[in-house]
Amino acid sequence: MKYDVINLDAKAVGSIDLADSVFGVDLNKGVLARVIQWQLDKRRQGTHATKDVGDVHGTGKKPFKQKGTGRHRQGVKTAPGMYHGGIAFGPVVRSHAYGLTKKIRALAMRVALSMKAKDGKLFILDDMTAKKPSTKAFQKSFKKNGWESALFVGGEKLDDNFALSARNIVNVDVLPAQGANVYDIVRRDVLVLSKDAVAQLEGRLK
Repeated sequence: MKYDVINLDAKAVGSIDLADSVFGVDLNKGVLARVIQWQLDKRRQGTHATKDVGDVHGTGKKPFKQKGTGRHRQGVKTAPGMYHGGIAFGPVVRSHAYGLTKKIRALAMRVALSMKAKDGKLFILDDMTAKKPSTKAFQKSFKKNGWESALFVGGEKLDDNFALSARNIVNVDVLPAQGANVYDIVRRDVLVLSKDAVAQLEGRLK
């Protein structure tokens, strides 16, 4: 498909051919949800934990007689049924990560890119560089294009001045092409790709 290429002043400076197999696939919300959940689960620290019977400080002596006290039978003070006892079946330190096939991950990436293109939320920049770091100048360009929340994806290596100009602006992320992922694409309203990023993504997803 033909797509306009613009500059930071919101002016068209040419066009580019986007692969339909990457930017023109059907929307599949189930695959998107599955991959986003996979990404978020991988980020979880898994450091939550409670003390079980063996972790609670206390004696192992039987707290009271087996019968005749009017209370339920107990063999140890640290049992879950006792005050200040251990927690039964509580969370333990573990990893929440699990496997997901490359085929599903690649499909979700194509769906996310296609969704942005279909909704008119995909923009291709001719150049993702800056002569010097300037948040003020970047914000002006941001407003000219009518962007409020955006993910910028550059080539293999980001321009330092461009990244420095954008990093202090709320709701703006800048990533290299190899760091582009489904969650960050979906969470921002607009996706802005450099021409180098388009080439790398198409090579990776075709």
